[in-house]
Amino acid sequence: MLERLLPTKNDERALTFQSIWGAGDTYALSTRAGTVITQDTALKIGAVYACVRLISDSISTLPVGPYRRFQGERLPVFPRPVWIDFPDLDVTRVDHFQQVLISLLVDGNAFIRVVRDDDGIVGLIVLNPYHVTIHRDGLGRVYYKTHESEIIDPRDMLHIPDMRKPGQLRGESRVELLKEQLGLAAALEEFASRFFGNGSTTTGIVEFPGNLTKEQAKSIVDGIEQSHKGLRRAHRPGILSAGAKWVKTGVNPNEAQMLESRHLAVEEIARMFRCPPSMLGVTTPGAMSYASVEANQIHFVTHTLRPYIVKLEDAYSKLLPEGQFIKFNVDGLLRGDSQTRAQVYSQGIQGGWLSINDIHRLEDMAAVEGGDVYRVPLANVDLSAANLVEMDRRVLMAQRLIVAGFEPASVLQAMGLPPITHTGVPSVQLQGIAQIDPADPEAVYQVGQ
Repeated sequence: MLERLLPTKNDERALTFQSIWGAGDTYALSTRAGTVITQDTALKIGAVYACVRLISDSISTLPVGPYRRFQGERLPVFPRPVWIDFPDLDVTRVDHFQQVLISLLVDGNAFIRVVRDDDGIVGLIVLNPYHVTIHRDGLGRVYYKTHESEIIDPRDMLHIPDMRKPGQLRGESRVELLKEQLGLAAALEEFASRFFGNGSTTTGIVEFPGNLTKEQAKSIVDGIEQSHKGLRRAHRPGILSAGAKWVKTGVNPNEAQMLESRHLAVEEIARMFRCPPSMLGVTTPGAMSYASVEANQIHFVTHTLRPYIVKLEDAYSKLLPEGQFIKFNVDGLLRGDSQTRAQVYSQGIQGGWLSINDIHRLEDMAAVEGGDVYRVPLANVDLSAANLVEMDRRVLMAQRLIVAGFEPASVLQAMGLPPITHTGVPSVQLQGIAQIDPADPEAVYQVGQ
């Protein structure tokens, strides 16, 4: 098998992880723990499966849509391209992005073939990363080749790498890079399964006085296994005769700290995928925790989901016309508890940067009439009436100047106030309003003449 993979005189091929795995060989994938780790066997490890499902499900179920920038504002694009909601025949948007993320998380590469016709994009097909290789031609241009030797132009292929070393075209697989940690986790699971499957608490040897033939020794071992091997025969009493003695040679799980080791293996896998251990059901004392679910979600979105979301947005935005882009909405994941949201909304209304309908949209509620008006903190008035305080201060200053003897018209002009007509009624500071004759208001000035 190895000879077929080595370069010949007329055919030069690179001996890669993909070629060895595709050939069915496992010698290069065996770990020091004695387990064989491939991308398929890695998914059978419980913690790996949980991490992949957590990330892929969280991102694939997010709302996504096309947007464009207009005068600094992000506006949705209508109508939406059909391939966003139906990337391929009988494949929904959620299934499509889930396939992309599984390929990206396990293989380190996601290959999406773009199918076009005269009307534009008609399908997006997620390819098996095992069957795609990346090459450069004599001019340094990148092209892709499938296992059927079909060459795909880079304009018809979206390649999303996870982590790519300098100078490399293909992303690195974390399964291949960290197979020793995964091998240890797989060995611990296999050990636990075999321990309970055998039904014996420990391993050991039978010490027998005198010499035994090969057939006699085999008969004793077979008798012990028939009586005690298997979960159904666990803890059955045994009898050794003729001076035989059971000598313990193994270590029981408590002494071997099997539970602690399996716990640590889960934490190592969570670290590989940058998943919060609490989301995998790990409650190790002393592990980092957050004061609220909201803080835990912010950490998860920022450090776990955001790198993959940005990669997807950059890749799929290339399929839209210039000036448009794809955006995933993570507001639902960052939404706090009801009390926290109510406090934020209250501050937004009083600060004048949230309206009633803005809040209704964030809470998926119907808009209300008049709810688009923004308000200011002072007495919760309309934003258009926010100059009432300034107006009140200018009127108060004008009043003081007029009382001090300044000419009213000049005072109004100096204060920037519009001219107003006086009724002719003397100020109540000079005469009580009850003593003024409405028919002859000037009579109050003739008293005493």
